[in-house]
Amino acid sequence: MNLERFKLLFKEGVIAQQQLDTQAALVGQFDGAIASDQGQIDNAKLQLTYSRITAPISGRIGLRLVDAGNIVHASDTNGLLVITQLQPVSVIFSLPQDQLPQVNAKLRSGVQLVVDAYDRDDTAKIASGKLQTIDNQIDVTTGTYKLKSIFSNEDNALFPNQFVNVHLLVDIKRNLIIVPTAAIQRGPQGTYVYAAGNDNTAKIRAVTIAQTTGNSVGVSAGLNPGEIVVIDGQDKLQDGTNISTTPATGSNGAGHNSAPQPTAQGARQSGSSPKGNAGGSPR
Repeated sequence: MNLERFKLLFKEGVIAQQQLDTQAALVGQFDGAIASDQGQIDNAKLQLTYSRITAPISGRIGLRLVDAGNIVHASDTNGLLVITQLQPVSVIFSLPQDQLPQVNAKLRSGVQLVVDAYDRDDTAKIASGKLQTIDNQIDVTTGTYKLKSIFSNEDNALFPNQFVNVHLLVDIKRNLIIVPTAAIQRGPQGTYVYAAGNDNTAKIRAVTIAQTTGNSVGVSAGLNPGEIVVIDGQDKLQDGTNISTTPATGSNGAGHNSAPQPTAQGARQSGSSPKGNAGGSPR
């Protein structure tokens, strides 16, 4: 305030320039003292932050590595605990090298490939994610290559280092007849199935396999939608053998031990889903 007064007095010629400069220097000295005090306050706040440990990421804390009463040093290699990030979580899985061109072509074309994680029994789907990238080399000992997928894992269904079976949907093949893998037989004439005729007799049908995924086989020729095929007891059958059909029990239609067990399968879409037989390991 005195500096502003001195400026007005200097304009009116009441005081000399020296008095105005002296007052301005005094104001600058006070501003410097305030800045120095503010620096000391900021330094004290910084020291306070060192008394609290803040997690750099969100995740799940494991078992503590230090108990109350332990002596710790700044040079200790182990920390207090380990935090594992769960959202998102990555799943690493392997596929045979023969399937690399098909997967790589889809990935380079910009197609977002869907990855599903199933439980150890490969029956219940745990979560769905997206394929992120492919490793830059093939493992010469196993003939497989690694792929990395990302899962949002919002419900924490996937756990670090959990074993999962991975299904990667690469392509969709349409107009195929889906039959259980147990129905497919192989002989000198190639692949065939036993189909139930209208007179309840087994008929040999030569089929052409277009896709095999899990426990299902996609047949492109040899069967019609809705036909009944035998999935159990084929070793007792010949072309023209009388059979009795019973409703399928369980997920694969098996379970009848007194007669060959046919099961009806209709035409539906079949996804080409190469599966990593080694499972995935969320990391």
